[in-house]
Parts: sequence; structure tokens; C-alpha cells
Amino acid sequence: MLYLKKIKKINNRISPLRDEYIEKYFKEYDLNLKATLDYKEAFKGANFVIISTPTNYDVEKNYFDTSSVEDVIQKVLTMNDDNITMVVKSTIPVGFIEYARKKYNTSNLFFSPEFLREGKALYDNLYPSRIIVGDKSKKGQAFAKLLLDSSEKKDAPVLYMDSTEAEAVKLFANTYLAMRVAYFNELDTYAIAKGLNAKDIVEGISLDPRIGNYYNNHSFGYGGYCFPKDTKQLLANYKDIPQNLIEAVVKANKTRKDFITEDIIKTNPEVVGVYRLTMKAESDNFRFSAIQDIIKNLKNNNIKVVIYEPTLNDSEFNGIEVVNDIYDFKQKSSIILANRMEDVISDVKDKVYTRDLFSRD
Repeated sequence: MLYLKKIKKINNRISPLRDEYIEKYFKEYDLNLKATLDYKEAFKGANFVIISTPTNYDVEKNYFDTSSVEDVIQKVLTMNDDNITMVVKSTIPVGFIEYARKKYNTSNLFFSPEFLREGKALYDNLYPSRIIVGDKSKKGQAFAKLLLDSSEKKDAPVLYMDSTEAEAVKLFANTYLAMRVAYFNELDTYAIAKGLNAKDIVEGISLDPRIGNYYNNHSFGYGGYCFPKDTKQLLANYKDIPQNLIEAVVKANKTRKDFITEDIIKTNPEVVGVYRLTMKAESDNFRFSAIQDIIKNLKNNNIKVVIYEPTLNDSEFNGIEVVNDIYDFKQKSSIILANRMEDVISDVKDKVYTRDLFSRD
């Protein structure tokens, strides 16, 4: 069972995911930390129970599946301990906390969003850009103090608001970031179509301090655990509310992946090699990565695809051959797709198709 393997790793101070700071803290610090599947053992005597379970987007319902969050809420309530306050950090629809308070007849529940980057989650907890607590009472203040006292950045801004506004902050923040990715990707699409130098254009506009020279490197599309589902969730929250931009952010990502696919097909490749299913350097997560949709598009066009992904132990992924030897992979591939350029494929850069113009995420 996957959970048991992760629990064993955590209790043996081995990080179950690739994260430099988690690995550092496991190695160098004597942590008061224990992983368990026994919720009663975990919740007993707690002042706060933080709920950070996954809320995958349900395409059929057009809404987040919050069943895992509600399952924990129900388990906490069975403890019959009024001293326990539940703090949801899972991404949820706007209005969920208000709904859950009524459904479960509890006021000991609020939302506090997390803003964590893939591969840098512990660092972002230790050095938070801001702390937002969806509760203005003494309980909310106590939780904010707990987060601030646990961080290395003692001057991090702290904002108190109602949980509904805090829920909106999370979805709007991630959708803005997705919009920025989509914007620079569409700039790149224009440059490719017109034969222009995309890097020059980006550098020129990014010198405007209102735009800034950051978060502007092109990609095959936004992916990961947050952006695809959070943008769709925000769009669902706009039901019966006028909008154009939010829907465009969602649609733009598919358009980008379709364009990249067509640009690859124009090269008439015999074998397309995909270098990494992960979309970021120093990452081992490829959930909902944009490259997976491009692979599907290529397969639908009867183009042979092979994958190099060192985190996979299997010989195939979704019916596609996985080549574990990098040299063999380079030999087999007539073109290599790389969302981010790395030194290991620099010797065959004439084969590499990438839109990584700035060598950064």
C-alpha cells in the first residue's frame, strides 16, 4: 500500500518526495514528527487539526471533489473535543467552509490557504510570502501565531478575513499565475508562427517594472497539481456571473498544447522522444503535466513516442515505451521534447525541441 510506504519513509526520516529542505531537515534536525494511519492517535490532545487532503477536480460534477476533506471533518467530530479547531488547507470551492459549518453543525472550522511551490514546499512554509487566515477570532489569531512562530520569516504579512474571502484568494491567485503562464505562451506561439525572436520580445516587455522579469519563461503549457484544477474550479464558481477572462485562461492551455503538437508534427518525426514527464527541474511530480496531453495528441496522429523518465521503474507508461538508459533514448529519438533544457541532453541539442528560452522554471 502506497500510504504505508510513505509512512515508513517519513518515520525513518526519508523524504517521500523530492524537496531539498525536507531532505535537509530530516537529516540535520531532531524532529518531533510521527506519521500514522490512526486518526485518533493523531488528533488526540490537538488544538488544531490541519486538513490538507487532495481535492481533485470532478469533470462530471464541474466541481472539486471535497469528500476527503469532509471525511476528516467527520472523524474529528467523533472525538467530541470542543478544543479542537479544524483548519482546511486543501484547495476548496468558494463557499465550502460556510456550507460545511452548516452541514456538520460546527463553528470550529475555518480555511487558511497555502501557497507552496512544487519541490519547495517546506521552504515556502519557512519563508512564507504571506499568511492568510480565514478567521478573525482569537482562534484564528492563535493559528496565525503558530505559523509565524514556526517560520524563519518573522515579518511575513498576516491577513485576517472570513473563510469565503480566503477561499477566493487561493483560487484567484493560482488563476492569475496560470494566466501569466498562458500569456507568455501565447506570445511565444505568435513568435513561432511569425518567425520572430520570442526571447527578444519577452526581454523587452519584461523591463517594464509593472510587468517584471519573472515568471515569463515559455513552456508547453501549465500543468501540475494546482493550476489545471484551480482554474476550472474558479470558472465553475463563475456560474451565472459575467466573465470572459477566466474561461480564456482555461481554454488557452489546450490551445497551446495543440499548437505545440502541430509544430512538432511539421518536422515529420520518425520517433518523438519525451525527455521527462515532469515539467520543472528538480521535480519528481508529473501529475497533470502538459506533456502528457501532447503525448496523447501525437499518439492520435500515429506518431511513435518513447519516454525517458528516471523516476519510473516500469518499461512502459500508459502503453508507451519507457527507455531508462539516456544514451539509448537519445539514439532512438529523432526529435526530443524537453519542457526544460538540461545538461544531460545538451550534447544532442540539435535534436531537442524546447521553448525554454531562459533556462529557469
